[in-house]
Amino acid sequence: MPVLPPLALYIHIPWCVRKCPYCDFNSHSASPVLPEEEYVDALLADLDNDLPATYGRPLSSIFFGGGTPSLFSAKALGRLLAGVEQRIPFVADIEITLEANPGTFEQEKFSAYRKLGINRLSIGIQSFQEAKLEALGRIHTGSEAVRAADMAREAGFDNFNLDLMHGLPDQSLDEALDDLRQAIALKPTHLSWYQLTLEPNTVFWNQPPVLPEDDTLWDIQEAGQALLAEHGYAQYEVSAYAQPGKAARHNLNYWSFGDFIGIGAGAHGKLSHPDGRIVRTWKTRLPKDYLNPAKPFQAGEKLLALDELPFEFLMNALRLTQGVEAQLYPQRTALTLESLGEGRRQAEQKGLLQVEPSRLVATPQGQLFLNDLLQYFLI
Repeated sequence: MPVLPPLALYIHIPWCVRKCPYCDFNSHSASPVLPEEEYVDALLADLDNDLPATYGRPLSSIFFGGGTPSLFSAKALGRLLAGVEQRIPFVADIEITLEANPGTFEQEKFSAYRKLGINRLSIGIQSFQEAKLEALGRIHTGSEAVRAADMAREAGFDNFNLDLMHGLPDQSLDEALDDLRQAIALKPTHLSWYQLTLEPNTVFWNQPPVLPEDDTLWDIQEAGQALLAEHGYAQYEVSAYAQPGKAARHNLNYWSFGDFIGIGAGAHGKLSHPDGRIVRTWKTRLPKDYLNPAKPFQAGEKLLALDELPFEFLMNALRLTQGVEAQLYPQRTALTLESLGEGRRQAEQKGLLQVEPSRLVATPQGQLFLNDLLQYFLI
């Protein structure tokens, strides 16, 4: 039997106080009273259906994403975590991350989250500047964002991420760097720093704001990366920067083509099987349908064909700035390295993939033009 990849769990909480105009995630405006109990029951029933695919593996990480998972009470999340652990064992040093927004921070609630075993927060700041927050449709202020990071530390979280955007409407280089300096001053262990993009099916897509020119975006990227490096934040993925030893394990598992169960409305999963099959799954998207006992939790699945695996693997692995050990490719796909063949040679010749037999890693040029690099591995 082949050695299966590590296993993680993604839990989707689909409600937000208000939908942001740039957001294309499966999120929905919350009613005054959330159906916490019913949703936890549904999540555990959903997980029960996926249990056969664990094949005895423990969970190495759990990630609560959304939406805004911090809208849920500690009591509800505690019952959920207890139910998960009854079904799947946790590794001793499991990483459990909860996404939160500054507008949902309450000191007592976050201290209670920490006592449940949640040991990492990801706080959605996006900007500290009032005009930018208003343009993004955010409900918190800059001072609330600062206070949220302070409260996270006071609640016992010594490992937390700040989510920050750049390339915001009418943003200058100085404004972008001011945001980044403020974030660094709060001493998070991890920073997700990424450019605002206009996604289909969003308000911004239909009513696009005025974004900075390409030259300004390039200046922001270069100056910001230098500032992060100067303060000890190493870039390990396209938009992820971490202090030593603080890279997000859940993310690393994802980018290295590990396995993850996805439960909750619209959640996606990727699961390997002992017979060599690799299957992507997705769950019913609308909360009302997900909570309807007459409807199945799983909306669909896709068996990855063998000739799709090179692209699928590299689409993830090459986002890592250091790439992955070459031997991880046959371990995770059951294909030989030779199956990368001509595509690998051409990408190396074009200067997009490093000529390094023991690793699969994009060159700096390849990281800038990742989509072009991946074209060499399409069917």
